[in-house]
Amino acid sequence: MTTPLPEFAVELMNVRKQYGRHVALRNLSLQVRTGELFAFLGPNGAGKTTTIKLIVGLLRPNAGEVRVCGHEIGVNGVSAKAQLAYVPDQPFLYEKLTGREFLHFVAEMYGLSNAERDRELKSLSTRLDLLEYYDQLTESYSHGMKQRVALAAALLHRPKVLVVDEPMVGLDPRTVRVVKDLFIEHTRAGGTVFMSTHTLDIAEALADRIGIIHRGELIAAGTLAELRSQARREQSLEDIFLALTETQNG
Repeated sequence: MTTPLPEFAVELMNVRKQYGRHVALRNLSLQVRTGELFAFLGPNGAGKTTTIKLIVGLLRPNAGEVRVCGHEIGVNGVSAKAQLAYVPDQPFLYEKLTGREFLHFVAEMYGLSNAERDRELKSLSTRLDLLEYYDQLTESYSHGMKQRVALAAALLHRPKVLVVDEPMVGLDPRTVRVVKDLFIEHTRAGGTVFMSTHTLDIAEALADRIGIIHRGELIAAGTLAELRSQARREQSLEDIFLALTETQNG
């Protein structure tokens, strides 16, 4: 019998994170449903990157709980991390490996068979236009090329939760369209995408729900229609974002 997926893929419950005297997150509570694309927005320094690092287990909260697919980070960390993949805003690759070698290494790390690896890579490498650069050392790649390889590596094992930080930076318009399609397909297949971005039109076009963080606190979360209602504006996400964050500044 297949184990049913939990209602929430990502949960943060009364999370506080402090660096010395600086409080980065103040009792942050946030739930991301299984199968949704959630866009996480906020001004610079609002706490987006700290939140992401807590979700993927690179940081631990000073208080509160972080859960991924029902597994608490810091308690069942290995089980939690097995459910997710993470693409940071500065993609990390092993520079003395070729793209092919790096992707094969990632597949082996996730326990994929050669047949599973080749099946997934055949589709991803074609759609993300990797083949021309496959056998070049990754140290020679542009930022955009590194981003494409990192995205392929993240999607290779079909994670239940994909966490991406500024995924479209450095990508050409064709690849941006491909990545949008991959994210939509991932959620339609039952996966979850948690996307932090400054590109508001991307969030407006893709997100099922949107969260806005400001000064370490979640000030709004909901569908675009719900955010419009909260901001009392029938305008773009950019206008709503500015209205809500300016209200908090006041």
